[in-house]
Amino acid sequence: MVENNEKKIEFTILMPCLNEENTIGICIEKAQKFLKENNIVGEVLISDNGSEDKSIEIAKKLGARVTYEKAKGYGSALRKGTQEAHGKYVIMGDCDDSYDFLNLEKFVEKLRDGYELVMGNRFKGGIEKGAMPFSNRYIGNPVLSGIGRLLYKTPIGDWHCGLRGYNRDSILELNLKSTGMEYASEMIVEAVKHNLKIAEVPTTLKKDGRNRPPHLRRIRDGFRHLTYLIKHRI
Repeated sequence: MVENNEKKIEFTILMPCLNEENTIGICIEKAQKFLKENNIVGEVLISDNGSEDKSIEIAKKLGARVTYEKAKGYGSALRKGTQEAHGKYVIMGDCDDSYDFLNLEKFVEKLRDGYELVMGNRFKGGIEKGAMPFSNRYIGNPVLSGIGRLLYKTPIGDWHCGLRGYNRDSILELNLKSTGMEYASEMIVEAVKHNLKIAEVPTTLKKDGRNRPPHLRRIRDGFRHLTYLIKHRI
C-alpha cells in the first residue's frame, strides 16, 4: 500500500534543516499551500542534520516527512534527502524563509518540459534589501559565478542559488560526493559534464527569519567553492 502511494508523488519539496524552529513551520506551510493550490501530488521532506531544537517536532506536527542524516554538512543533508525523496522531481530550498515556496511554478514547468536541472536566479528575480550581504551580492557571488561560467562553458548566472529543482534520477546518477556547501557547485559541474538539460528561472530572495547567525561561513565556504571549481575544471 505504501509503495503504491509513493508512486503517485510527482514532486518532493526538500528542505535541509539544522535548528530552524523559528522558520521551518512557515516554510512547510507555504510549500504545502503551493502543492495544494496547483493540484500537484507531492510531499514536503525535511532532511535533518542533527537539530537540537523543536524543528523536527514542528515538522512532524505539520505533516512533513522527516529523514535523518548524521554526517554533518549541507551537502550531506541534501544527498540524503534526494535519496529518500519519493517524487520524480525534487525542488530543494533552505527552510529559513528566505526563498519563496509559494511561487515555484516556473520550476515545475521546466521540469515537466524535460529539463533535468532548473536553477533559480536571484539576481534576475529580485533580492530584498538586507537579504544578502554586500560582499556576497556584489563580489563573492558574481565572481564565483563568473568563474564557473568561464571554466564550464555554461550561461548559469547564479551558481549559488539554493532554490533549484531537478529530476531525482538524473541527479542520483551523477553520484555527487560533496558534504559541505560546495555541493551546490558540484551539482552544476557534474550536470554540465554529463550533458544534463539545464534551465534557469528568476526567483526572489528575502531577508531570512533566523534569530541566529547563518550556517554559511562566507570566506571559508567561498574558498571551498573556488577550490572545487578550479580542481574539477573541464
